[in-house]
Amino acid sequence: MTTVLLVEDEMALAQVVLRELSSSGYSTLHASDGVNALVLHARSQVDLVILDWMLPGLNGLEVLRKLRQSSATPVLMLTARSEEADRVLGLEVGADDYLTKPFSVRELIARVRALLRRNELIRQTLMTDRGDANRLLKRGPLQLNPQTHSATLAGTALDLSPTEFTLLQLLLRSPGRAFSRAYLIETVWSETYVGGDRSVDNVVLRLRKKLGSLGDAIETVWGVGYRLRAETSSSDT
Repeated sequence: MTTVLLVEDEMALAQVVLRELSSSGYSTLHASDGVNALVLHARSQVDLVILDWMLPGLNGLEVLRKLRQSSATPVLMLTARSEEADRVLGLEVGADDYLTKPFSVRELIARVRALLRRNELIRQTLMTDRGDANRLLKRGPLQLNPQTHSATLAGTALDLSPTEFTLLQLLLRSPGRAFSRAYLIETVWSETYVGGDRSVDNVVLRLRKKLGSLGDAIETVWGVGYRLRAETSSSDT
């Protein structure tokens, strides 16, 4: 059963939310402060965290920072702080969604379901992308061998960092598919994407240079991320 950890110090609200989560088929855990929330998360299999910003002692933002040091568990922030700067701060620290108090429980449950669906989709896609990991990949004069962790361009060995190699492998396996920066961070870096993070862009820039003219086949998809241009009848050279 899917387990949701609710971190909320207002007991009346907590009881309502816990009841609705249970009625919706979720197993629930509850912590009324940040320290206990971290303890529960560490010792339990938690699929999603509903986290109040204003908590006694360790506030929600600090709890989120500590969670993100070791976990990519989806987090839905609850707060009475409606200013845009606060919402942006929560998202940049690593929240997956944001709900301002007061809110309807129906909307809360809907967002929980949406976050869990998105997380499951990412998990399934990751499994697909990591499957068949040893297949030899070719693109024009470029050849990449996952088994030997080597790549050559027109017969000359390419000096690729582990990150560059993994990114190139992912692109070569799915030509024409657009990958979001968030997905690439999750797949290649195994981390959670933070808005404004330039890691992907910097690696793509280096990879394009190392691939020479073939680097132009790595296209920017504005507002999304990157893709390797699908081959046409005349192969990229």
